[in-house]
Amino acid sequence: MTKALPEARPLLVSLPFRVQTYDIDFAGHVNNGVYLRWLEDLRTEMLCVYYPLQKLMAQNMAPILYATSIVYRRSIQLFEEPVGRMWCTTMGRSSLSLHAEIWTGEALCTTASQRAILLHLGTTKAARLPQELLDHFHRENVAP
Repeated sequence: MTKALPEARPLLVSLPFRVQTYDIDFAGHVNNGVYLRWLEDLRTEMLCVYYPLQKLMAQNMAPILYATSIVYRRSIQLFEEPVGRMWCTTMGRSSLSLHAEIWTGEALCTTASQRAILLHLGTTKAARLPQELLDHFHRENVAP
């Protein structure tokens, strides 16, 4: 497993999110389930930029999450404008670790980590990560 350097953020993507009225729970802040959807949006964006999901699926492969950890540091309210960032922290033969942050302005609201494995859809066995994706990770795994 290759780890990212401390300040490196390989495969970094960023997305603004819009807080919808239906995202708000009884306590008046963004519901915990919304954060999972936002993490999904960030992972999808990462694939769009670095190795499109359509390309993976054409090879009969798909990334599957097997772990998610979220730390809620500050609640997000209606009308705030959160921005999410996600990058890859480690990459192995068939698995990868992701880290995400969600900010409103200068305030760090949420941190998350996720682990995923690439599966061959026909056999449901681990598949090797595409060399093109590994190359992106290694090329960007340089501290600024």
